[in-house]
Order: sequence, then C-alpha cells, then structure tokens
Amino acid sequence: MLTRIDHVMICVPNLKQGIEAYTRIGFGIQPGGDHTSGGTHNAIAFFKDDYLELLAVREGQQPQAGAALLEFLAKGGGLRYVALQSDDLAADVAAMRTRGVDVSDPEEGGRRTPAGQELRWRSARLGPGTPLPIFFIQHLSPLAVRRRGHTGEHPNGVLGTERVYIGVTDVAKAAESYARVLGMPVPRVQRGNLIKADMAVFDLGETGLTVAQPAEPGPAAEALARRGPGPFQVLYKTRSMDAAAKWMADHGMPPPARGIRNTGEQAMLVEPKDACGVYVGLFSAPAKP
Repeated sequence: MLTRIDHVMICVPNLKQGIEAYTRIGFGIQPGGDHTSGGTHNAIAFFKDDYLELLAVREGQQPQAGAALLEFLAKGGGLRYVALQSDDLAADVAAMRTRGVDVSDPEEGGRRTPAGQELRWRSARLGPGTPLPIFFIQHLSPLAVRRRGHTGEHPNGVLGTERVYIGVTDVAKAAESYARVLGMPVPRVQRGNLIKADMAVFDLGETGLTVAQPAEPGPAAEALARRGPGPFQVLYKTRSMDAAAKWMADHGMPPPARGIRNTGEQAMLVEPKDACGVYVGLFSAPAKP
C-alpha cells in the first residue's frame, strides 16, 4: 500500500546554488551523489522518515528524462514531482491498473553516495493516460542505511513533511483523478487560509497530498499563473518558528510572511524567489498549557 509522502523532488539549474538557498532557509542539506542512470545528481535533507531532494543535471550530461527536464529547468526549475512511498510496489501497480490507471511496471533505480554507498529502489511512473505529477517508490535499502551521514537535525527545527500542495484549475475534478490513482475516497473540500485556495487533502500516513484550486489572490493563484498546474508548496512542521526565523534573518533572508492555518497553528511562508521556485511553509503547533 501507499504509506506516506516519501520525498519531494525540487529540480534546480545549479545544484551548488540550490544547496546554498536551502541552507539559508535552515535545512541541513548535503550532497547526495550521482544517480546510476539519468545523468543527474542530487542533494538531500533527511528528516525522520522522509526527505527533501534537490536534483540537477550533471555538467556535460544528457538526462534520461531528456527534453522535458531540460525545458523545466530552462524555466527556472522548481517542485516537479512528489514521490509516494509504497511497501509493495508491484501490488500497488497491479491495483492501479484494475482502476484504469496508466502506470509503468516497477523499474530498478539507484545512486552512489559521496561516501561510496550504493542505494537501491524500485519506482513506477504514471503514463500519458494519467498525467499527474506524482510517482511511486519502494526502497530496497533500509532506512538506517539511507540516513547514514544525516543527523536529521536542521537549524530551522524542521521535523518532517506535513503536506505537499498541487495547484489545479478544478479541485473537484482533480480530487476524483487522484482518488482513482491512490485508491482512496474523494476528500471533502476545505478552505486553505494561507494559500487562499479550496483544497482536498489525501491523508497518507502522517502526511497529506493536497490538490488546491485558487479561491482568491494568494500563493496558489500566483503559482498557477506563473507555472501552470502542478506542485508548488511543501509544508513542514518545525520545533520552533522563532529559531527558524532567526536563522533566516541571520543568513540575509527577508522575513517570511506569517499567518494562521485553518487548523489553528501559526505558520510562515518562504517565497519562491528564495526557495528555487517553491513556496516553503513552516508551522508549529500551539504550546500546550
């Protein structure tokens, strides 16, 4: 079954500059190594159970994804895909196909870390008949091995991914499409206060995959106008909003906008210009009395 959001893939034209940008935001991000196929390399910020990935094309290489990735990067890059974790990818692919989903067979993948570790996984991607910006991954390397060299601690206090937001033009229609792929009921539509959108949230373990239709001017509307439909924001839970804000201020970043989520928590939002084309949200739960 699909268990959670595994990671987000943020594609950047220059990996070094991407690492610098996310370091300023307060992520303890480290070079991840070269993919064994595809002509790409990455950097990773690992949390407890999931991670953030910055991906770029290696100099002088032709990426396996070809023209589509190069075109995406030529427009500045940004959040391109959301990876969903599976504990039995073959079974999940078979179940999707019974629901009429166009999805590939599981394929082997891997990368070599700077320390020389070989990490392996299987992944499956949606085909042109189901063009959604998500893919599916089952890790073959144990979590402890994948986390080796990563403390999971970050100056901004981030603990893990809470939600990922995907901009759409019709939330009801999009929710039906995602429900069919995920094999889940269609969620109720609710208003997102900070992103100014009507949204449907698919709960995957402790994480939420959210489709969002702009309801008024705001982040969702801006992202949709700038890049068209697709992923545009990641929301992370942090131990301390104040510590995160201080780190960013100390590293020359403008103060993020602040607000209150519809669930009641305080939150702040880093603008795409400071986060490689992505809105990065941080929130913390109210202190217990």
